[in-house]
Amino acid sequence: MKRVSIITVNFNQPAVTEALLASIFSTITLPDIEIIVVDNGSKDNPVPGWKVKYPGVLFIRSDDNLGFAGGNNLGIAQAKGDYLFFVNNDTEFTPGLTETLTKALDEHENVGIVSPKIRYFDQPDILQYMGYTPMNYITARNRCIGQFEIDKGQYDDLTGETGYAHGAAMMVRRLCIEKAGPMAENFFLYYEELDWCDHIKKAGYQVWLITGALIYHKESVSVGKNSALKEFFMNRNRILFTRRNAPTVARILFYIYYTGIVAPRNILNYIKSGHRDYIKWLLKAIWWNITEKTTSKKLGYPLKTI
Repeated sequence: MKRVSIITVNFNQPAVTEALLASIFSTITLPDIEIIVVDNGSKDNPVPGWKVKYPGVLFIRSDDNLGFAGGNNLGIAQAKGDYLFFVNNDTEFTPGLTETLTKALDEHENVGIVSPKIRYFDQPDILQYMGYTPMNYITARNRCIGQFEIDKGQYDDLTGETGYAHGAAMMVRRLCIEKAGPMAENFFLYYEELDWCDHIKKAGYQVWLITGALIYHKESVSVGKNSALKEFFMNRNRILFTRRNAPTVARILFYIYYTGIVAPRNILNYIKSGHRDYIKWLLKAIWWNITEKTTSKKLGYPLKTI
């Protein structure tokens, strides 16, 4: 029997994380489960209280916010499972979720990472994720299949290989991590799971969607608010992802496309929406990619504002 390590990262959301733990405890039937919660530099440290309340859970405290990848990598370093199940702390488990994903990895040794069907928690019949289309490296764009659609079972036949796993819920084979490496921490926010999936595929493994497994995500159906932080990292990491993963010709074409179409369009949108201050963060995102290596750990954004 394979051991499963469930890893989640908390950042200033203790009540949300406790709701996740409650859903895990109420649905898990596998005999060998390890639960790891990483507190990623929350302003108020919840770990001492959690250790008393949840004695069977492993808690890890980072004094600094290491970002999505950095927090999860702390969990990887201490996890003992054969399979590592990374879940956002704002998700809730359903019966059979972990068991179904584990079974898929048991039965398909060529599969390195699997994600379940994801629906929105607040609108539980609305899909968020049913796999991804392949990446167009010239535009650095792809599509999340089924998002915002009512789930009528129309995509339930898609179990199998997909473009990318979803960062909110992805179970990864430990051997796969040993070959592909952990998540790249210099992304900090956005694109890190897409980058990881590309590296996992380059290591010889497939990425699968398992439609028979379901998790709910508390992310809002409405598009998240724009911010300087979001604009900076979305633009910086879109370029960084392409630099790290696109074939040479596609990468060159992307640079032409981005500088000739995307950047000017974004600047016009910032002006029209009254967010002229975002222009400097777009330019900083571009300059970071001009001056920094793809492995650079310089974020280019002041952490004290996060």
